[in-house]
Amino acid sequence: MQTYRIAVLKGDGIGPEIVEQAVKVLKRAGEKFGFGFAFQEALLGGAAIDATGAPLPQETVAACKAADSTLLGAVGGPKWDTQPGANRPEKGLLGIRAALGLFANLRPAVIFPELRSASPLKEEIIGDNLNVLIVRELTGGIYFGERGRCTENGAEAAYDTEKYSVPEIERIVRVAFEMAMKRGKKLCSVDKANVLESSRLWRATVQRLQKEYPQVEVSHLYVDNCAMQLVRNPRQFDVIVTSNMFGDILSDEASMISGSIGMLASASLSAGKAGLYEPIHGSAPDIAGTGKANPLATILSGAMMLRYSLDQPKAADAVEAAVSAALQKGRTCDIAEPSLPTLSCTEMGDLVCSLL
Repeated sequence: MQTYRIAVLKGDGIGPEIVEQAVKVLKRAGEKFGFGFAFQEALLGGAAIDATGAPLPQETVAACKAADSTLLGAVGGPKWDTQPGANRPEKGLLGIRAALGLFANLRPAVIFPELRSASPLKEEIIGDNLNVLIVRELTGGIYFGERGRCTENGAEAAYDTEKYSVPEIERIVRVAFEMAMKRGKKLCSVDKANVLESSRLWRATVQRLQKEYPQVEVSHLYVDNCAMQLVRNPRQFDVIVTSNMFGDILSDEASMISGSIGMLASASLSAGKAGLYEPIHGSAPDIAGTGKANPLATILSGAMMLRYSLDQPKAADAVEAAVSAALQKGRTCDIAEPSLPTLSCTEMGDLVCSLL
């Protein structure tokens, strides 16, 4: 029997609770489809700071590199807000992405039919369904550029540098084109080419690569216009590709269009098969330990792992179908429906398992 090695980074806040449910669902999927898992826990974020003094211990990097894939909960919280910038929990997240070479972040914004009423958009705007894939560059741009503090005209100043090379742009854009080929053959590249030189290089690179994918319809939008269009007419989009910072912002906007940030999964991929899978929401320390957390985004991240890293598409489909079925039988409090029972985090995980 095939056994997959999975590094498990529970993280902070609600991280341990939601990851526990995703692990439970993965085990059930393995039982059903004839494969197994060997899970190895490691520390990341605030939990790692508390235990080791650093947000990303080398032992964690080693465990993730040795694994077939990595499952992550969430990191951060006010407990560590006084840490210096280089030792914040979020620094561990950026560090593990860089250490694993995870340059492509896939963030699907999907409305399950059962949750159409939960979207803040009118149903006539959403239509029958909404399924947008945002492909975000993850290891370059302003989040990884040169930064610092200085004095300018006698006053304190700060700077962060947006920098992209052609190879960095090419590899993420190729991922987006390949995803578009498997979906609706539509790709929208988002930049700020009217202002930023890095965006002008981005747009020129997309236009050059477009010739290799003549079947894909390509459009270009400035990021501010894209933000507006996501609310005005999200159905016009199939695949969106953009830079690190723009992707961070747009994918969070798209998540709320989808009804709840607690439903949105993500995959971070390298040039190989290994990846890191996590919900896009934060650690929500205010509800940690209360049972109110929604584990479905993490469970759906596990489904993405099955599809993209473990080559188990039937198992991935089954997990997604089980989540859809579960939404017809119960809800966590963030997506509560008066006609359905309100479930705890553990109860929702159990329900998905029972429907697999």
